[in-house]
Amino acid sequence: MIIRYERNGKVKHGWMVESENKVRVIEGDIYKVKAAKPIMTGLELPLDEIVLKTPCTPSKVVSIGLNYRDRAEEMGIQPAAEPAIAVKPSVQLAGPDESLVFPGRPYSLQFGGGLAVVIKKEARHITAEEADEYILGFTCAIDVAGVQQHGGQQTKTGETDSICALGPAIAAKLDYADLRIVTRVNGEVRQDSSTKQMIFSIPRLLEAVSSVVTLLPGDVMLTGTPAGAGELHPGDEISVTVEGIGTLTTRVSVGMD
Repeated sequence: MIIRYERNGKVKHGWMVESENKVRVIEGDIYKVKAAKPIMTGLELPLDEIVLKTPCTPSKVVSIGLNYRDRAEEMGIQPAAEPAIAVKPSVQLAGPDESLVFPGRPYSLQFGGGLAVVIKKEARHITAEEADEYILGFTCAIDVAGVQQHGGQQTKTGETDSICALGPAIAAKLDYADLRIVTRVNGEVRQDSSTKQMIFSIPRLLEAVSSVVTLLPGDVMLTGTPAGAGELHPGDEISVTVEGIGTLTTRVSVGMD
């Protein structure tokens, strides 16, 4: 699996061999598909000598709302005929074991764990049949929204930093039709579902998203969250495990204005 890591102040990509507790160093642009391809250097590092970062640095993160049947049933909402698409600025990202930081204001924090798609090459007006050609791989995602009260009214904010965590790695090849997704808060299972619950398939989502926004190499599409999404509090630890990828863990912290 592809990782992005920091060592001695330098950030690079590598290929993680978890069974051997090591990473193989990659040089070059992992998104180059027509020009010079990235190469394995032959250099290997122990995993305990590196710090995992977000596995990619997207120019944008696209979020899909209400894309799981069990979530729609839980909320008592009829699924929409078309995907609900929202764009998040990339500055709102956190990597493995990095905190999701919110301003020290009275937010209610709502979480959702899920599967994220990492884009390989520029995608604009692609069809569902072409979608797999544009996917570099898949990673785990924890999406957290802040809800603030304004005179009795609730509003969601997308203006704070670190409200989406990604990692720990990108699975370059994965059968995404039926992957188990388990989200835990402070060790308690809150979500336990499968990608087979998706209302819109990943190819259909990429077709819809690419029709309204150009996706660039390294961009990320969050494919929705299953039943059980709910509230977080400062100090909570949250993790999501996606079958075939691994576990992403983060903690919620609240900063000061």
